[in-house]
Amino acid sequence: MPWKYSGRIIRVGKAWVDNNGTQYPAVWSNYSADEKAAIGLTWEDEVAAHDNRFYWGRNADGSLIPRSLTDVNEVDEDGKAILGIDGKQLVTLGLKSNAIALAKTQAAGQLAPYDWYVTRKSEKSTAIPSDVTTYRDAVRTACAAIETSITNASDLAAFMALYDTPVDSDGEPTGDPAPINAWPDAL
Repeated sequence: MPWKYSGRIIRVGKAWVDNNGTQYPAVWSNYSADEKAAIGLTWEDEVAAHDNRFYWGRNADGSLIPRSLTDVNEVDEDGKAILGIDGKQLVTLGLKSNAIALAKTQAAGQLAPYDWYVTRKSEKSTAIPSDVTTYRDAVRTACAAIETSITNASDLAAFMALYDTPVDSDGEPTGDPAPINAWPDAL
C-alpha cells in the first residue's frame, strides 16, 4: 500500500491537504521518517497478491480464504437450504468439479476437429485414418488421467500442485506440462 493519512491514500509526487487544512507540497516524500510520522503519515506494505484460481481473497488479518475443493450446498444463517427458482438446492461448485468440467470441455475441443471422420465412417463406411484414431484415443486417455489426478487431490496444496510445471535442479522447466495440461500434441 502507499502512504496513508487518516485512511486516505497520499500519492508520492502529489500535493495534499491534511484534516486541519495544512497544505503539503508535492515534495513531501522527501521529508524524514520522523517528519512524516509527526504529520500523521503511515506506510502500509502491499498485501501479497493471491492466486484467485485457488483463493477467494484475504481475511482482515491478511490470511488467505481458500476456495472449497468440493461442492458446497448453500444454506442461510439458520442452516436452512437455499433453494433456486426451480426449487432445488443451490450448490456452489468446488474447485474439483470446475476443473473436471474444464478438462471435459478441453477434450471436446480437441476431438471436435476430427469428428467428421467419425461421421464419414458412420455414413459411408470410410475408414478413419489410424493417426486420427490414435490421437482421439490419446485425448480421451489424457482427459481420464487429468480427471483422476483432480479427484485424487487430497487437499488444496495437492490440487494446486496439478497446475505446477515440473522444473529441474536449476529451476528450468523440464519440458513436461503441468499435470492439469498433459494433453497429447495435436495432429
